[in-house]
Amino acid sequence: MLTKGLLTMSPVIDFHLHVVTYQELRPWVAEYRRSMLQADTADSVCKCETPSKLEAMLKDSGVDCGVILAETSPVTTGMASSEQIADFCRGSDKLIPFATVNPFLVANPASQVEHYVRDLGCKGVKLYPTYQGFYPNDSLIYPVYAKAAALNVPVVFHTGSSVFKGSRLKFGDPLLLDDVAVDFPELNIVMAHSGRGFWYDRAFFLARLHQNVYMEISGLPPQNLLSYFPEFERNADKIIFGSDWPGMPYIKRNIDGIRGLQIKEETKEKILGGNAARLLGIEVADRRSH
Repeated sequence: MLTKGLLTMSPVIDFHLHVVTYQELRPWVAEYRRSMLQADTADSVCKCETPSKLEAMLKDSGVDCGVILAETSPVTTGMASSEQIADFCRGSDKLIPFATVNPFLVANPASQVEHYVRDLGCKGVKLYPTYQGFYPNDSLIYPVYAKAAALNVPVVFHTGSSVFKGSRLKFGDPLLLDDVAVDFPELNIVMAHSGRGFWYDRAFFLARLHQNVYMEISGLPPQNLLSYFPEFERNADKIIFGSDWPGMPYIKRNIDGIRGLQIKEETKEKILGGNAARLLGIEVADRRSH
């Protein structure tokens, strides 16, 4: 797998990708996808139903590798099981599978995490509190965090807003992750969307406060990042690029937008891949040594 390989400096890693084909997809999610896709992207998205075609699209977009997220939220979005995602990524050194668990659908979610990581090769876990209806600091979920920490895999949380029916914003407050960060200091926590909407300041502060907490900026227009986060570059080591493809289809445009920000080149390299590589355990070779 890629996580045991070596990338030349500097990789671009998209930390937030979904598969096109879900086992089940709620109609409003399908409609949202259609509304987001323009004529210049709809055809290319529809063609990415196989791993090789997705890899080709990522390469054309300037992405070296991507994290593919499972999702089991039957009420609000749909079902793309951990097994489906692991199978989709199997044999690829460019696609990195992340499992998910819905605490209301399985009796022992912690044991499921262990199965997904040890047996299926998943490299992390994605949780959807706003879609599945739980507070991230609920003790019900703590065994999942303990297992992920023991397995040394990161946990990604949806934070902030969602446009999908049935989602509940109160579960997406990044402040709820403060308890998790304190109680599980060895667990790497990634805040997808960085508190989008209400809580940019909380997400930024938590990432600065806790060594084990990271911001992930999928779904945020690159041109707005410096206004959302006035001290953006102070978190240079804690910010991770993600696209939220296919819902946000313009991966290359977002990468170019980050490269165009008035920040240090070193910071751009960290955001676009260096920080994610460190979190995923991907070794990065410095071109200067070759």
